[in-house]
Amino acid sequence: MMPDVKRSAGGALVVMGVSGCGKTSLAEALAAALGWTMVEGDAFHSAENRARMQAGIALTDDDRLGWLEALGRELQRHPEGAVLSCSALKRSYRERLRAARPGVRFVFLAISPALAQQRVQARAGQHFFNPGLVASQFQTLEPPLGEPGVLCLEASWSLPELRDAALGWIASTAAEGHPL
Repeated sequence: MMPDVKRSAGGALVVMGVSGCGKTSLAEALAAALGWTMVEGDAFHSAENRARMQAGIALTDDDRLGWLEALGRELQRHPEGAVLSCSALKRSYRERLRAARPGVRFVFLAISPALAQQRVQARAGQHFFNPGLVASQFQTLEPPLGEPGVLCLEASWSLPELRDAALGWIASTAAEGHPL
């Protein structure tokens, strides 16, 4: 059963993790439950970055810079509330998003390399991300453990379990006086 969460205005939440962890599905579910705008981070990649990833070429920090800036602007465009799906693999990337939208919180979907690879291969042909890049995502990943405003969840849980855990966290932090 879904926790009772008041639809609060002005919040921002990033659902993050490596490719295949379920970011988009959870972000959509949370945006619907909260009544906020869902922002698909992949939609903001440049044509060049999409081509690189499709060709199996891992993105560099420089490749991601413009993308992260666009995502920061997009979070700012939705003062009524937004849920963003974004890999946010490095702390420096998360810091950029925090600077763009102070108070933003993160839900990190932790997943094993084997399960991520399996999920990405299952969607081959439906997404521009090349399955050969899964390993590079884990090499780049700096888990947000110990960072403020982060909830870590196991990506192998069902979507309703993930949604309910995230909504429960949001409700409990709001009850403690930490609005999202």
